[in-house]
Amino acid sequence: MTEATKATATDKAVSDWWTTSIIRMEPGVIKFRGHPIQDLIGTVSFPQMIWLMLRGDVPSEGQAKLLEAALVASVDHGPQAPSIATARMAITCGVGLNNAMGSAVNVLGDVHGGAGEQLVELFERIDAAGGVSAVPEMLVAFRAEKGKFVPGYGHRFHKDGDPRTPRLLGLVDDLVAQGEISGRFVAIARAIEAELAGRTHGVPMNIDGATAVIFAELGFASPLARGIFCLSRSVGILAHAWEQKQQGGRNKGPMPPSYLWTYRDD
Repeated sequence: MTEATKATATDKAVSDWWTTSIIRMEPGVIKFRGHPIQDLIGTVSFPQMIWLMLRGDVPSEGQAKLLEAALVASVDHGPQAPSIATARMAITCGVGLNNAMGSAVNVLGDVHGGAGEQLVELFERIDAAGGVSAVPEMLVAFRAEKGKFVPGYGHRFHKDGDPRTPRLLGLVDDLVAQGEISGRFVAIARAIEAELAGRTHGVPMNIDGATAVIFAELGFASPLARGIFCLSRSVGILAHAWEQKQQGGRNKGPMPPSYLWTYRDD
């Protein structure tokens, strides 16, 4: 092998270390999924850009607006939400906004932040088993496997119904009527709600359920439901971190100093 051949092989090995179809970048050139950045700036919305980066194509205006609605609906739920509280506490420890945001996003796990992903998975299982007609059987199997709580239904604060849900489902129905989405998953979601109402009192669909419907109807893979939720909640996290930074305060914990925890001498 000549030195020139060795050099070429080395260059290829270095170039192939990372392989991506998301971005092409070289001096004077930036393309996302084949689209020059200068053609995207000012012509696509942020939700359309999210879709393009994750999926490789540009959504229709209706699809993008539905995704945007899900993003808007989930930005914040107040300092009682662990992610928001974490951001505010982190700022009082003297860290920067990026550190506070990172700390907060890192608590969006299976219990706080993961319901959408779990419900999209359940929707897909029910859809594969036959759709609406399979809801009773699949719901029994799910609860036997996972426990009595069904992600996306019921709310500890909005016990008579999450105020965000009807508006989101109305937008879903509009897009179904326009033929841009199938309506299979919103039908499954409503069948689950009806099934739960027949067995347990007071478990209407919540924000996680409504956004899971949107993600499923738009064809996003279930893990992306959590990822997109993180994008949405990051807006509220940033807003609360910035507000707390302006308010000041040092080392604020989860409760005022005059209130102490319960100590148990086990």
